Amino acid sequence: MHRWDDITGVAGHVVLFVPTAPVTHATRELVASPDLVAHWSIPDADWPFVDTARNHLLLEASAPPGDISTELPEILLSALIARLRPPHADARSINPVFRLFRSSVEAHFREHHDAGYYARTLGYAPRTLSRAVQQVTGRSAKAYIVDRIVLEAKRLLAHDRLTATACANTLGFPDASNFSVFFRKATGVRPGAWQARAAVE
Repeated sequence: MHRWDDITGVAGHVVLFVPTAPVTHATRELVASPDLVAHWSIPDADWPFVDTARNHLLLEASAPPGDISTELPEILLSALIARLRPPHADARSINPVFRLFRSSVEAHFREHHDAGYYARTLGYAPRTLSRAVQQVTGRSAKAYIVDRIVLEAKRLLAHDRLTATACANTLGFPDASNFSVFFRKATGVRPGAWQARAAVE
């Protein structure tokens, strides 16, 4: 939900995208980060690069359907996000346990789905880890991991057009059936139905 007050004196472009759109792990993690500040200030020296990335994205987005690869806007969006380098909130205000957890999840969520693995790997008691994640995100450590897996699953289904079997292999599930049960429990719909709906939208 975004809210603007008086924007009569504002000129520019609004780039709207779903969290699954960026194509690199780094940019997906960046836009999904809970500690981003609301306003991104760009140093003068960076403006030529940001403006070029923005113009290229606008140019490709205006191309006739079928004229370009469907991946190009996503690639250019990732380039724009990387160039913007949005600042994070004061790092001292973010629980260091959560920062370590978030980085570890980003590196290992495809192989490890249980919060206990991250607690053991990071050397914290499960309760300590859970408190840290709850403090920053309002969710349990398990819910955070589930949300990260679901986000990647949606990207694979919508943008890479993978089958449930391929998603299961990529995300560390023993088979397509287990993945489908997980996805339906988290989203309320089966992977195939979600993929079909995403294609229409």
